[in-house]
Amino acid sequence: MALEIIRRTEDNMKRSLNIFWLLTLFSIKTTFQQPTGVIFFLIGKIIRFVIYFLFIYYLVKGTKLLAGYNLDQTIVFFLTFNLIDSLAQLLFREVYRFRQLVVSAEFDSVLLKPYHPFLRILVGGVDILDAVLIFPYLFLLIYFIGKLPGLSLGKILIYSGLIINAMLIATSFHILILALAILTTEVDHALMIYRDFTRMVSMPLDIYREPLRSFLLFVIPVGIMMYVPVRALFGLLTVPVFVNSLAVSVIFIVFSLWLWNYALKKYQSWGG
Repeated sequence: MALEIIRRTEDNMKRSLNIFWLLTLFSIKTTFQQPTGVIFFLIGKIIRFVIYFLFIYYLVKGTKLLAGYNLDQTIVFFLTFNLIDSLAQLLFREVYRFRQLVVSAEFDSVLLKPYHPFLRILVGGVDILDAVLIFPYLFLLIYFIGKLPGLSLGKILIYSGLIINAMLIATSFHILILALAILTTEVDHALMIYRDFTRMVSMPLDIYREPLRSFLLFVIPVGIMMYVPVRALFGLLTVPVFVNSLAVSVIFIVFSLWLWNYALKKYQSWGG
């Protein structure tokens, strides 16, 4: 019996990965149907990153410290934010297009497909352009992490684990947005609010005062996504904050799935 369950689970995983791969290929082909737009999109993203990077560089270089962090540490905060944000956009770009599926009732056909709807509406539109930008972000991040004093394998492993935890929270945010889209037929504003909150922690959370700092950590847990991993890398993360961060992540994931199931029960087709 146990072997049969394991075999079925493996078959389902292989089938889901095959579907994900096919949807990814379709998304890539669709993206490159407009090569001029692709070029300008990449140029715009690179220019925005370079301008913000130089802003942080000259700001901290002049003041020496930002909220107690030196230049290299501040840049690690910024690059960690860019890495997590780009990974989320890479995987969950299809969420930006979900509203049209709801208002046109095309979501009905998604629900009728013999696979989980998240394969289509959550990760069914991988943005290859963000994948291109992740590599320079990762290269710069490795370079500046290598310059940090007191670096150890343990800190790097905890940092990497918390990056994975951050991606789970990002997944929860996007599931919440999908649920809200079913309930309200609105996506854009919720996504922009999420993006605005994440940008607030592109630099150390210590620049904010209480209660805003705790709000960004434990209520809208973008601080757990971007701030906590870097604190662990610096060896500044306390055990209570680490445990609370994991607990908040689990609660957030459970809540997002509950809201998704609730929204599905309320979905009536043709606009919700």
